[in-house]
Amino acid sequence: MTDVLYVTSMEPDAGKTVVALGVLDLLARSVRRPVVFRPVVPDRDAPDPLVELLRERYGLPGEHEDAVGLTWAEAAALVEVTDSGPDPRRLVAELVERAARLRARGDFLLVLGTDFTGPSPATELDLNAVLAVNLGAPVLTVVSARGKEPAVVSAAAREARSVLAARGCTRVATVVNRAAPGAAEALAERLRAEDADAPVYVLPEMAVLAALTVDEVVTALSGTVLAGSGPRLEREVAGYVVGSGHLQTVLPLLDDGVLLVTSGDRVDLAVGAAAAALGPDLPTPAGVVLTLGTRPDALGLRLLEPSGIPVVSVQQSTYAVLHRLEGLHGVIRPSSTRKVAAALGAFAAGVDAEELHERIRLSRTDAVTPAMFNARLLERARASRRTVVLPESEDERVLRAAEELVHLDVADLVLLGDPEEVAARAARLGLDLGPTRVVDPATSPLRPELARALAQRRAHKGVTLEAAHDLLADETYFGTLLVATGHADGMVSGATHTTAATIRPALEVIRTRPGVSRVSGAFLMCLPERVLVFADCAVTLDPTAEELAGIALSTAQTAQAFGIEPRVAMVSYSTGTSGAGADVEKVREATRLVAARRPDLPLTGPVQYDAAVDPVVAAAKLPGDPVAGRATVLVFPDLNTGNTTYKAVQRSADAVAVGPVLQGLRRPVNDLSRGCTVADVVSTVAITAVQAQHADDDAQAAQVAEPAQPAEPAGLAEPAAAGAEGAA
Repeated sequence: MTDVLYVTSMEPDAGKTVVALGVLDLLARSVRRPVVFRPVVPDRDAPDPLVELLRERYGLPGEHEDAVGLTWAEAAALVEVTDSGPDPRRLVAELVERAARLRARGDFLLVLGTDFTGPSPATELDLNAVLAVNLGAPVLTVVSARGKEPAVVSAAAREARSVLAARGCTRVATVVNRAAPGAAEALAERLRAEDADAPVYVLPEMAVLAALTVDEVVTALSGTVLAGSGPRLEREVAGYVVGSGHLQTVLPLLDDGVLLVTSGDRVDLAVGAAAAALGPDLPTPAGVVLTLGTRPDALGLRLLEPSGIPVVSVQQSTYAVLHRLEGLHGVIRPSSTRKVAAALGAFAAGVDAEELHERIRLSRTDAVTPAMFNARLLERARASRRTVVLPESEDERVLRAAEELVHLDVADLVLLGDPEEVAARAARLGLDLGPTRVVDPATSPLRPELARALAQRRAHKGVTLEAAHDLLADETYFGTLLVATGHADGMVSGATHTTAATIRPALEVIRTRPGVSRVSGAFLMCLPERVLVFADCAVTLDPTAEELAGIALSTAQTAQAFGIEPRVAMVSYSTGTSGAGADVEKVREATRLVAARRPDLPLTGPVQYDAAVDPVVAAAKLPGDPVAGRATVLVFPDLNTGNTTYKAVQRSADAVAVGPVLQGLRRPVNDLSRGCTVADVVSTVAITAVQAQHADDDAQAAQVAEPAQPAEPAGLAEPAAAGAEGAA
């Protein structure tokens, strides 16, 4: 069963509350701990009524603040304005992250979309669709039929289907709410004929659900209850009568559920309404509102109390009261027992419970969006914390990322630099680095220990203890030695340093894992609905067949570490046996070597890119191949092909390229682009933490030994820089 459902409407007051109540009642049969999330709300001044209703009625865990994502103002601040228009990726990532934290507390996450009260209501359906696909949530759509012709309702449902399909959403059903009672069945037949992909349910309009209660009137007017407090305050108001004439003129106008609004000095009218409530053959008003702040005296109150109807005093004039009430509509609150019962009854009568329950149970989206991947990445990093070194504390982006990482609670950080200078820089930027450690390589008591370790590892190259001590003045060398000696688990650099400056110390000191002859660079390519892994796009110019096989095996491990099932395609300009030549033979031989070393690994090659990722092309070129058309790991024959392909896909397929992720080292060191953003730094630190979790746990990982074939950095600087620069 899927563990998440997104409910979104098309406009305000569509009846999403009725649907939310019905769905939670439906899920009660199979879900022990549901949780509810509202992505964006107008403000935090008062609890969200829908969240409070569901929390109190169903005893949902957590605090109200956990169930609410952002206000519209907070959301707007996260939307970046670019040359090509608004970029909502930071907003989506923030909301997905908050929803993921809440999701972990329950067995089922019910997401209730926006109320179309934001600054741009016309784009809210698209925002809800984007959030749904990024949360991996199938969608239940709510369409309002109130006061609309069937053709208009049909057009609204069609628009919803179109927007959701364009964003790759999986639909569960459509609920058309607030239909004219006599026209509900005919409307349902029409809409079902137009939508063959998902069920359509139609619920009738119920006046009781939209009516204000007396208590809501009191709240809206900041009134004071003088008499009749208690359950009578929950009565729905059926209409209003303004009392200004004589009692005998006003009394005939009263009806059951009517609220009498009159000046506070007209106690006679209030007493008359109270008397009517006591008469068995007379209507029972919902209550009396006395305006202008004038209150009855003690005798008047004694006459009013026996009836039990609420009597409320307000400061506003009669006209102001009516004007205020005109723009209000009722909400279903935890204490609104009649409304809750009516809503659940309407839902049960209009919805095929078994069909909808089965649709929710079976509906599952296979999409993996960039925001989903990022949220899962942060969750993986957070699950087993690691310590990551950031040597470039002089860079504003690194400091801002450090603060964000502290808030995200993803990893323990070590910044390298003078503590006073770092503190001053952070203060100027208004940053709070919390528990982040700042270590000065020039004065650190660890420097002698690290110098000995460096001299020992580079003795075969003539590096003396004194030379090693001098080298450690370089933050990258110092950070690398912290990782090599186990004082940290990984390092991220490259915001200001070149790729060569980042990789060279790692190759000299940390070295490659046993069985790996070369470090390679992979990119996590976050396409709109899936994540692929490309390699080598950053380091090795022209690998041999043996090296290419090693790159493929390392990349499969990288994919698995980040929750991507590795299905490896060895990319070439030829598919299967259709072509020949030295380049194809290299790929064919590398494929043979990978198959011999990992017979359990899903693998195909040589294969062209289109046959690797497109099922239709794969069916024509490699029919029956279990990997073709479904590949998740694409290994390119050389750096030129890999780097060109990743950049082409990044720019033309709306993909986010995360990396390069350096693979093959015993402990992770990752390189940033010098054009990186704060978000890139955050993601790369999380990647490094996850890599560290999967590093060897034995003594070789903690105390690096000399590998049989030392990997030297000679010849790597230029290819690495060419591949890494511009990655984001």
